This record gives sequence, C-alpha cells and structure tokens, in this order.
Amino acid sequence: MAKGVTVKLAAAAVLMAAVVLSGCVTTTDSRFSREADRQKALNNYVQLATAYIGQGNLERARNHLERALEIDADSAPALAARGLVLSAEGEEKLAEKSFREALAADDGYTRGRVYYGAFLYSLERFEDARNQFRTASKDTDYKDRGAVFYNLGLTEERLGSLAGAEAAYRRSVELTRGEARTLLSLSRVLVEQQDYSEASRYYSRLQTMIQRNTRLTHSPESLYTGIRIARHFRDRDQEASLALLLKNEYADSVEYQQYKVLIANDR
Repeated sequence: MAKGVTVKLAAAAVLMAAVVLSGCVTTTDSRFSREADRQKALNNYVQLATAYIGQGNLERARNHLERALEIDADSAPALAARGLVLSAEGEEKLAEKSFREALAADDGYTRGRVYYGAFLYSLERFEDARNQFRTASKDTDYKDRGAVFYNLGLTEERLGSLAGAEAAYRRSVELTRGEARTLLSLSRVLVEQQDYSEASRYYSRLQTMIQRNTRLTHSPESLYTGIRIARHFRDRDQEASLALLLKNEYADSVEYQQYKVLIANDR
C-alpha cells in the first residue's frame, strides 16, 4: 500500500495482473473448440489491455482492444476498457458512449458499471455516479464489492449526505474486514456527525493497524481526525502526540492549518 492512509478515486484505479499472451490460437474442426479458443483470445486481449492501461501505455492498450473488438464487437469488457482509454485521453463524450455501449451489451457487467461510476465521479456528476455505484453494490458476487461501497461513500459525501456516506463506509469496513482507508473515512464521517464514541472505536482499529504494519503511516487526514477525537475526550497526551506528528511531518498541509485555527479559537 502506498505511504500514508489516503483517499483517492480514479477511473483506472483497478489493479489487475498482466496476462502474457504467447503463441497463436489453435484451430480445430471442433466447433466447440473454435469457440473456446475465440473466447480465450478475447479475454486475453482485454486482460492485456487493462494491464497496459494501469501502466499508462494507452497505445498498446488500444491495439489490444481493437483486436478484442474484431473478435466480438459487443464485448462488454472490451467496450468498458475502451472507455477507460478514451477517458484517459480526454475524450469525455466518446468515453461515455463506450461505457454506455458496454452496459447496453451486458447490463450485469458490474466492473464496467464501476468504471462508469468512477468516470462520472471524475466529472463531478455525483448523482449519476451514485446511481451507478448503488446498482453495482447490489451484485453480491462481485469480488471487489467493498471497494464499490467505499466509492459510494465518497460520492455520498460529495452530495452532502453524511448519513448515506456513513452507511456505505460501514458496509465497506465489513466487507474489507477493516481496510485502512475505509476505517479512516468512517471515523472522519462519524466525527463530522459528532458521534465521537463510534468514531473513537473505529479510529482505534486504524491506529492499531498502522502500529502493526510498517508499510502504513499516518496521513494529515488521519492525524487531524485523531486530534479531533482526542480533543473531544480531553485526552491531552494523545492530542499532543498527534499534533506533534502533524507539525513535524505535514506542516504545509491543510489539516495542520485547520489545527492551528482550532487551537487559536480556544484562546
């Protein structure tokens, strides 16, 4: 995990392993075998394209997607991945057209719906994004369902619905078994709603996770959230410890400026 507990949503932020395509597709007289080979080639092209998108190599991704669409012009995975490429190239109208075509080809292709939701979020079309994430969250077979609820939580926040965000983050915490970013987001939203007892419970889990995992460190957001909880419970030692970290590590952050305003108001 990248340094710090951070919150980001990106249209192409889906981690997939690269699949190396070697050799050529074998043809036989069996119609079943020919169809199986065709599907395998299609899947490989899409997987390779998605891996290249993750690497930022859009030209290679596009080439593989063109081959995939030559095999099946109505392939929802290929059309959705093409939407990612077009979005990365700044072709917003064409990207949306491709995402819509993917869902028209297969309304149950949840990954494509998540891509589309993230695309809409990036355009600040939050109500549309929320609709896509809500639909995607109903797919109980989708393996990244916890991430869908996390994205839904982010969208609910941008729409000003703290209760909706809290509900989505709680489901994300349950499904991911307490991923760091979801624990932080839930803690922060609970603080915003002045539910400090619940916020403290989830923040303690985050603190324990950071202490046990050397790959995780506090971010300005996580430190400021902890400071607000500590101040509410008048835990001066905890507040001072987190505030010192915030000052030493992130003196230029927005959160440190907010903390200075906070303590100035007490004087």
